[in-house]
Amino acid sequence: MSPESKKLFNIIILGVSFMFIFTAFQTCGNIEQTVITNLNNTDFHGSGYTSMAIIYGVFSASNLLSPSVVAVGGPQLSMVVSGIFYSLYIAVFIQPSTWAFYTASVFIGIAAAVLWTAQGNCLTVNSDENTIGRNSGIFWALLQSSLFFGNLYIYFAWQGKTYISESDRRTVFIALTVISLVGTVLFFLIRKQEDTKAPGEEDSTNEILGDSSSAQNKMMRAVSAFKKSIKLSFTKEIMLLSVTTAYTGLELTFFSGVYGTCIGAVNRFGSEEKSLIGLSGIFIGVGEILGGGLFGLLSKNSRFGRNPVVMLGIIVHFVAFYLIFFNMPNDAPIAPMEGTDRVAYMIPSKEVAVFCSFLLGLGDSCFNTQLLSILGFLYSEDSAPAFAIFKFVQSICAAVAFFYSNYFLLQWQLLIMVVVGFFGTITFFTVEWEAAAALAARGSDYSSI
Repeated sequence: MSPESKKLFNIIILGVSFMFIFTAFQTCGNIEQTVITNLNNTDFHGSGYTSMAIIYGVFSASNLLSPSVVAVGGPQLSMVVSGIFYSLYIAVFIQPSTWAFYTASVFIGIAAAVLWTAQGNCLTVNSDENTIGRNSGIFWALLQSSLFFGNLYIYFAWQGKTYISESDRRTVFIALTVISLVGTVLFFLIRKQEDTKAPGEEDSTNEILGDSSSAQNKMMRAVSAFKKSIKLSFTKEIMLLSVTTAYTGLELTFFSGVYGTCIGAVNRFGSEEKSLIGLSGIFIGVGEILGGGLFGLLSKNSRFGRNPVVMLGIIVHFVAFYLIFFNMPNDAPIAPMEGTDRVAYMIPSKEVAVFCSFLLGLGDSCFNTQLLSILGFLYSEDSAPAFAIFKFVQSICAAVAFFYSNYFLLQWQLLIMVVVGFFGTITFFTVEWEAAAALAARGSDYSSI
């Protein structure tokens, strides 16, 4: 197998592994609050929103140290161990207890930081400036296929049900736990890249993938990765991209947790309200897959860079927010177990609700594929620290959003995303224009996103 073929193979395995793990985790997140609402008549008194706030809060803090962990353990081992913790979190719902639920939330926050830092490093190691756009699109399309498969099962399994029984819950979460473990095992198929640097050359990629087992060398790599994370945090490009990243954290919370809860709370959807949660997740996945695949395939032919894709993303999201504002009752995110009988500015429409799910997924893929691409391009030699900062900002904003989702009406949640999304688009444009200027100065054609 040629070096290029091996790299593409690694990207595909990386994407398929994440697809299995997040088929389980994202489906879990999409139905979590609905399942918990049915559990709260028992001794269980947890909150899905609170759990997600804990996960993303710990996730954000852990990103400060995750480059050091990846530097010591290597990306492959880091992803395997992290995948095990994802499986344990999902398994909690087989026989839920409040203390286990919140404890698992803490551990999966740590695991997520390590997993995504290792993923960013693995993506960058197996890409160059000509393939980073394509590989980002391939990875994102495979990852987001997870939304399709898990939610398709939920749609058919829960069709016509207004109450989720203990048997229904256990069947779903046993299946999701097994699926997560399959994805974890697949990480072992990723093939290590040979060191292609000339003697004496060093970069953070080689440091992270180094073979030395010396305790002193591992400590030096860990300290070096931590220092690079702090140093990169204060660069102009990272600070500008952090606004864009903050927006992806807010809208991640909305489409992965809040919007499904809103749909499940609308009583006017009748007996289909619970199965519509699954259908919504499917169409979010369709939007994500379409966006990731499309932008990955077009990356080699784009002469305009990443800005048009991000512009498409913000327009698509603004249309979605406008339709959701008109279609969904304002109290839907915080409605009680009985749901809400209120209406917004139109009679709630299932078709509009599902169409908005598609738009949310498509817009999200626009932002995330381009952020992955520009980070891999700008920080090819400091990939682990750069992706750790990306996930730090994204996750802390997601944690804040999950926290206020317990209290804010729908209109205020949408307004916050509109404002942050507007400024995040402008800051991304600024960084992209500077990247284009740098390429022109080097005499390169600006033909790859």
